Formats: sequence, structure tokens, C-alpha cells
Amino acid sequence: MAELKLSESRDLTRIERIGAHSHIRGLGLDSSLEPRAVSEGMVGQTAARKAAGVILQMIKEGKIAGRAVLLAGQPGTGKTAIAMGMAKSLGLETPFAMIAGSELFSLEMSKTEALMQAFRKAIGVRIKEETEIIEGEVVEVQIDRPAVAGAASKTGKLTLKTTDMETVYDLGAKMIEALGKEKVQSGDVIAIDKASGKITKLGRSFSRSRDYDAMGPQTKFVQCPDGELQKRKEVVHCVTLHEIDVINSRTQGFLALFTGDTGEIRAEVREQIDTKVAEWREEGKAEIVPGVLFIDEVHMLDIECFSFLNRALENEMAPILVVATNRGITTIRGTNYKSPHGIPIDLLDRLLIISTQPYTEDEIRKILDIRTQEEDVEMSEEAKRLLTTIGVETSLRYSIHLITAAALACQKRKGKVVEMEDINRVYHLFLDVKRSTQYLMEYQNQYMFNELGDAEEDDSNAMNP
Repeated sequence: MAELKLSESRDLTRIERIGAHSHIRGLGLDSSLEPRAVSEGMVGQTAARKAAGVILQMIKEGKIAGRAVLLAGQPGTGKTAIAMGMAKSLGLETPFAMIAGSELFSLEMSKTEALMQAFRKAIGVRIKEETEIIEGEVVEVQIDRPAVAGAASKTGKLTLKTTDMETVYDLGAKMIEALGKEKVQSGDVIAIDKASGKITKLGRSFSRSRDYDAMGPQTKFVQCPDGELQKRKEVVHCVTLHEIDVINSRTQGFLALFTGDTGEIRAEVREQIDTKVAEWREEGKAEIVPGVLFIDEVHMLDIECFSFLNRALENEMAPILVVATNRGITTIRGTNYKSPHGIPIDLLDRLLIISTQPYTEDEIRKILDIRTQEEDVEMSEEAKRLLTTIGVETSLRYSIHLITAAALACQKRKGKVVEMEDINRVYHLFLDVKRSTQYLMEYQNQYMFNELGDAEEDDSNAMNP
């Protein structure tokens, strides 16, 4: 008998790209908000993490809406990592929107509209609805197929039971199709939404757990429901204000969210939505969940955006704003004035400032350990020591980049563990900023437009008497 060859299929949900911050699971704080040395992918920055933890606690208690936090520090000191940690600690229910300062200028809409959309992406609405559902264990599914095709539609009966009662339901063609699609069989515990007819499989009944010797890992066993078959259940949906805006302002409704064609949203639409949400709040149907809007590279915003932020933060529907910058005293974009972090003083005054410190050698070593695990690279102790030294001398980001490159060099020589020779090889292949600058200085006369720089220098010398 010929052996069957199954085509190899890959589970697409498991393919994950390893990003710069994919190792971060939270802020790494204990129950009393004290930072642990190494936890949830976070290393060092204890003061900044503790401050972020306090902010997080205030967000969870809903006490800080309309406030703003600034993460300020040198490049590569973990500002975005802290923001990511905050996002992970907040959980899935609290919305977290992330944009870069320069993003606002490349969209096909006005800067203030782009900012407004970002603000509304960071405000969630938890809507409560009561629905009637039928919940029970399937005793039997009988489907009568007509003998002559097309003569009549399929009919059938579904027997459902709880611990207290058992009922037989007559099925129409639509329900038979839905049951077939969900592959419902006797012994399954199902829930049927009466309004929409949607069938949800909750699992298999414990009473049927001994029916089969072999089970798949995804088989879930649940107790047979008790009480009445028909129940009223409260369903909670979480949506953002931006999603409601898009659904109501576009003809294709919620499909606009997938096409990305959100465009500019009229102020009248937003006002009507705010009024409706306020009504729901009064009726107890909905509650507002202020989320977090994180703006990276905030010095890239101009004076008009900063003025808009000032005003938007005073709105009662404002999220918590977290901004990050690595600039010192620099020009405010759109003006000739200089200001700390390139942010106007009136906005700086509203910000709670958290500063990040450069990493020590020991912390760099711990971060590199975490990254080698994340990137699935085995490295010898000497190689890690050399990489740490490179990180101290050049930058943490540069040494992290060398991990995968060194792993590939090791693979090339058919090695299993990354050794010092692999790191040495890639260190000479890829330059860091210091060596690249040095190279530039040595060979600058061979680069284009170099004469222009010399000419400008001569002009400035001529102007100074």
C-alpha cells in the first residue's frame, strides 16, 4: 500500500517576528510597586520603572485622565521599552495607541485631525448589552435530508439538556447550516444567541470524557449547564471612540477600519457620538475607559501640534498622554526659540517628567542575556563578555544588532555555539558610529560635495574680521 504523504502545513499564528521590544512582558514591579532587578524583560532603570508603575496604578484607578507624562533620556536608555511595559501591564481591555511624532506629517490629512484620531484611538468605551441565549448540552442532532435533491429543504431536531431539564427544538435550514459549520455533535456544550442565531461551542461535556481514548490538545471539557435552558446574559463589548467615529462616518461602515480609508472625520459626527456615549453612560449601558496615547520622538511635532495638545488635554474625554524624547535644549519646530526637549514651556509645565539613566556594564550584560534567549542564539561566556565590552564602548543597540549577525557567522562555519571569533568577524564587517565617523574623517575628501563644505568655511572666515 502506497504511503500517504501529508503536505506540511505551518501554523501561521505561531510565526512571530522578533522585534526590538518583543522580550518585554511588563514593567517588572512587585505588588508594592518596587522594581525587581530583572523581571518581565526589564533590566535596570529602577527609578523610571517605579515612577511608571505609580502612573500605571493611577490609570487603573481612573484618577489621572487628561494628564501627560514625559520620558526623557539619552538614546538607547529604554524609553520605548518602558512605554511597551506600561502597555503590556494595562492588559487588553485598556486601549494603547502608539504613534511617532513625524507620522502626523506624512498622512493625507491635517496634523490636528491626525492627532485627534490618535487621541480617540486611545479612549475605549465598554458597552454592556443584555441578550437571550440558549445554553445546554447537545443530547442528539437529527437532520432529515430529503430523498430527492431540491424537492424540499433539510429539516431536523436538536435535543438540548441542562442538569434540570431537556427540550427538543425544531431546526430550520439556516440553523442546520450553522450546526454543520461548527461541527456540533452530541456531547458538545453549546450556546445559541437567540437574536442572531450565532452558535458558540463552549466545549465537551465531562460526562462524555470517557467516550474516546485519544483527545487532541485543543479539546476542552466543561460542566453541563444547570438551571433553565434559556438565560439572559450580559455581554460586554470594548471599542474605541475612533472605531465608532469611522463606522458612523463612512458608507461602508466598519469595513473602512480594514481598508484603512478612514479619511478626515467631520466634527458634527464626533459631537453626535460624544452625546450618544454620554447618554449611554447616564443609563448605565456604557463606561469610558481612558487609555494611553504614546507619542515617540515628540520633538518632531511643531508649535501648532503642541498648542492642540494643550487644548486636547483639558477635554474631559482625554486619555493619558505619554511622550518620549532624546533631545536636550533644542529649537521648537516651527519657531526660532529654543526650549528643553524641543517642547514649549507651557506644555512642559503640564508634564510629569520621568528621566532614564544610561545602563551600567552589568545591566548591559543582563539585557544581552535576555536578547540572546529571545533570538534563540547560544553563546559562549567569553563571547558574551566581549559583546558586553563592545556595548559599553559603542552602544547597547549596536551590540544587540551583532547577536543575530554573529549567529549567522557561526552557522556558516557549521558551529553550534557563538564564539569570540564570530563576534570579532562581524565587528569588523559592520562599523559602529565612532568607527564610521573616524573613517569619514580620514577619507572625507573622497566623498561628494566635500568642496562645498570647504567653500562655506572660507566664506565664514572671510566674514569674520
